[in-house]
Amino acid sequence: MYELTVKGHFDAAHALHGYPGECRELHGHTWDVEVTVRGEHLDDIGIVYDFKRLKEDLGAVLGRYDHAFLNEVPPFDTLNPTAENLARIVFEELDGVVGDEVTVAEVAVWESPIARIVYRG
Repeated sequence: MYELTVKGHFDAAHALHGYPGECRELHGHTWDVEVTVRGEHLDDIGIVYDFKRLKEDLGAVLGRYDHAFLNEVPPFDTLNPTAENLARIVFEELDGVVGDEVTVAEVAVWESPIARIVYRG
């Protein structure tokens, strides 16, 4: 089994509904997002999935969040924009984008250099 990981990032603000501290107020992050895909078979030239293609796939998903107020971007207009929910939503969106040759194994969302959440399918 092969696993391929790429990293992307975006800047965005959010406010956490119901949070009992300062994070309930509007604040921002530079979000780093790592996606790992998994596949068993290599193509004719020995690649499981092109790094460049996966970076483009991730960029397409993250692009709609960049420099946005997440609370106003679907599905976060009705779903609390926590790092946990962001990891799951990015996972689900990427799962619909990558080809049949790989599956999304996990998405890790870093909301700071020392804090991350991982969602695995």
